[in-house]
Amino acid sequence: MSKITQLLHEETEGLHGRLLLARLLTAPLPLHTGSRVRALALRLAGFRIGHGTLLWGMPTITGPGDLYSRLTVGRSCWFNVGCMLDLGAPITIGDRVALGHQVMLLTTSHEVGAAERRAAAVFTESIVIEAGAWLGARSVILPGITVGSGAVVAAGAVVTKDVPPNVLVGGVPARVLRELASEGLA
Repeated sequence: MSKITQLLHEETEGLHGRLLLARLLTAPLPLHTGSRVRALALRLAGFRIGHGTLLWGMPTITGPGDLYSRLTVGRSCWFNVGCMLDLGAPITIGDRVALGHQVMLLTTSHEVGAAERRAAAVFTESIVIEAGAWLGARSVILPGITVGSGAVVAAGAVVTKDVPPNVLVGGVPARVLRELASEGLA
C-alpha cells in the first residue's frame, strides 16, 4: 500500500455511510423528542436495537470497520443525551438498561508504554451491560468490563473492574458502596 493510499485509508476509516445517513435524518429532532425514530434509524442502518428502546439524543458512535455488527442493544432500554459508544470491540447491552446523560462505553485504550510515549499499543476489549442495570450520568465504563444485572453505577464513576449484579458502585475508580435488593427482577 502506498503512503498516500495508507493516509487516505487512515483519514476515512471512521466514515460509515449508513450511520452518517441515520444521523443526518434524525439531526432536526430536538432532544427528548423522536426517541423511537432515532432507534428506528439506527436499526435501519444495521445496528441490533431492541424494540421499545428510547434514545433521547443520538449517541456518538465510533469505531473502525464493520461497527454495525459490534453493537447489540436489548429491549426497552433508555439512552439519555450525549452518550458515547466506542465500538472498537463489541458492546452488548441487555434488556431494560438505562444510560444517563453522557455515559461513555469505551472498548478501546492503550497499553502503558515507555517514557517517550506512554500511550503505547492500542488494545480493544468487549463491554457487557447486563439486564436491568443503570449507568448514571457521566459514568465511564472501560474496556473488558461486565456490569452485572440490576447493578447501578453512580454518576461520575469510572468502572475499571467488573461490577457484580445488584450492587451500587461509585467513585474513581468505582468500588461497591452497597448491596441492592434483587427481588422483582425478570
